[in-house]
Amino acid sequence: MTSRAASGTAPIKAEYWISAEPRAVVDDDSAENATNHVNGGRMDDRDRDDGRSGPPPGKRQRMSKEEKKKRSGANKGRRFGKMRDEVELCWKVAVGNVCDFGDGCRFTHNITEYLEQKPRDLFFPQNCDSLSIPGISSEEFMEEEEPATVPATVPGLPSSINLSTRCPIFEEKGECRHGFKCRYLGAHVKKTGSGLEPVKDDKKVAERQVEASEYPLPITEAYLKELQVSEGIIKEKSSNTFTESELVDDESEVQKDTPDVPMRFSEKRRLNWKGLTYLAPLTTVGNLPFRQLCVSFGADITCGEMGLSTSFLQGSKEEWSLVRRHPSERTFGVQLAGSKPGMLASTAETMAREFGPQGVDFVDVNCGCPIDLVVRSGSGSALLDTPGKLSKILIGMNKALGVIPLTVKLRTGVKEGRNTAHKLMPRLASGTGIGAMTLHGRTRQQRYTKLADWDYIRECVDAVRAREAEEDLRPIPIFGGGDCFSSQSYWESVERGGVDGVMIGRGALIKPWIFTEIKEHREWDISARERLELLRKYAEFGLNHFGSDTAGLNTTRRYLCEAMSFTHRYIPIGLLEVLPGKLNDRPPAFRGRDDLETLLASTDSRDWVRISEMFLGKVPDGWSFTPKHKSNSYGSEEGQG
Repeated sequence: MTSRAASGTAPIKAEYWISAEPRAVVDDDSAENATNHVNGGRMDDRDRDDGRSGPPPGKRQRMSKEEKKKRSGANKGRRFGKMRDEVELCWKVAVGNVCDFGDGCRFTHNITEYLEQKPRDLFFPQNCDSLSIPGISSEEFMEEEEPATVPATVPGLPSSINLSTRCPIFEEKGECRHGFKCRYLGAHVKKTGSGLEPVKDDKKVAERQVEASEYPLPITEAYLKELQVSEGIIKEKSSNTFTESELVDDESEVQKDTPDVPMRFSEKRRLNWKGLTYLAPLTTVGNLPFRQLCVSFGADITCGEMGLSTSFLQGSKEEWSLVRRHPSERTFGVQLAGSKPGMLASTAETMAREFGPQGVDFVDVNCGCPIDLVVRSGSGSALLDTPGKLSKILIGMNKALGVIPLTVKLRTGVKEGRNTAHKLMPRLASGTGIGAMTLHGRTRQQRYTKLADWDYIRECVDAVRAREAEEDLRPIPIFGGGDCFSSQSYWESVERGGVDGVMIGRGALIKPWIFTEIKEHREWDISARERLELLRKYAEFGLNHFGSDTAGLNTTRRYLCEAMSFTHRYIPIGLLEVLPGKLNDRPPAFRGRDDLETLLASTDSRDWVRISEMFLGKVPDGWSFTPKHKSNSYGSEEGQG
């Protein structure tokens, strides 16, 4: 008896079946198209690239400035409730400093009062070996009590403090920026004659300060004047500051395919990426903790979440937070989206001055985003249909970045059946000075509905290599993308597509250990306990990034559950009749080889939340969770601000 009930169904061995009916299909297209779940999935201010808020013309809704501000920023549209302490302690006092406002501060300065109402310290496990997981079903697991912590045993300490706990932030940095507000306070506090005070590990402490600056943009100004002269449009500028109206392209010019501006980029830093693994930039889920997790499994190249050029220039702290780099990220890039040569060049020049060549290894231009409103603004996949404009964008950014290389991510075309990348890519390689290209093997219209076309990727690679040989150009790395889900599929795709490597997106979200599989040329039958350890590591990385106070802890919880909305889709290869597993195969309802493996495959978001409680403590009242795959929700968001 075979377990493959129908084409496209994962070939799970019959003994692990619960039902032959396939599970409901997770809609990756819907999740990608609606990163905001307010107003029926329409995008908020952050998703617009025309400097305006709300839906496109003809569908605009009135809202106050306060509401616009509230909704702006990375993924604000889902409106998760922010959890706070019942009594809020002043941040200055929390870290042992003196508050500038004194008695006029709106937060309490009474540490004793704060600690009396503060929930007891959580206990973060060093590894999953210390966790006791009984052989129970997922339903029974949901009824388990919160894992017990070691009680405080020192007389005179508040009952909320647990000296046996450990704080991930303190262990990594030698101090905890949350002080008394930390939910793992016992790891970095001591009793003195006058009360309690935070402690530091002076050997680990390193001051890091990033100051926001406004820069003159002489390279961008010179390039824009060069474009204006070449088009017969001469405008005098009295300063180095450009307003948005000055950087908007004339509508007729957008459609005009003008010749490329000749430029030499011989002093650019070269990208030697052949043989390296590349984690794709991923909106929402591709945050720093997730990238750090993938690096721990062998990802060589990482890229921050897509950011909008307009938001960067407006000084959005949410947008600038997307480009934070962890020290473990050996080769790190920033991805930008936009439609105006001036805006993108200005952003590139600002980043070059802010980070320098040591802070960022490359900047990537998104020419592949298929989201409707991004395309309508002229960004993302829309740039595939305006090659002259795209060339101007790349040349301007390349000049503005100095020695920092510029890369570009593309799709095969816009409309299904009308591939254009084989014409566009040689042109970009020849005339823009880019350092690398990535080609996703689908058109914008196809989204994830068809398999990636690796034969066409090979055609495009061959066209670029022919142009490079014809013009005696140095070869640049070319990566492909689409449907890579195993070591076997990775190396087959490299061979079939003639590429230097494969950019991995959904495959890494479902199984972050795919990078280990690729490097070791094997399929890893990872155990349930090893997968649980992966989630523990993610939680630890999240606390270091988002914070160990109440708000940071529950932000970590939210992103951990978001990660599980993908990792639960993994089908253990020990359950399969045919290897390797395929990304688009739909599993029937199945059970694992043990109860933990069954639990980790649960499609019920309540199980994901309970797993988070193993590392982050009980979920507070009023907490809710809505992932990108909106059907898997926990709790209610009504009334949440």
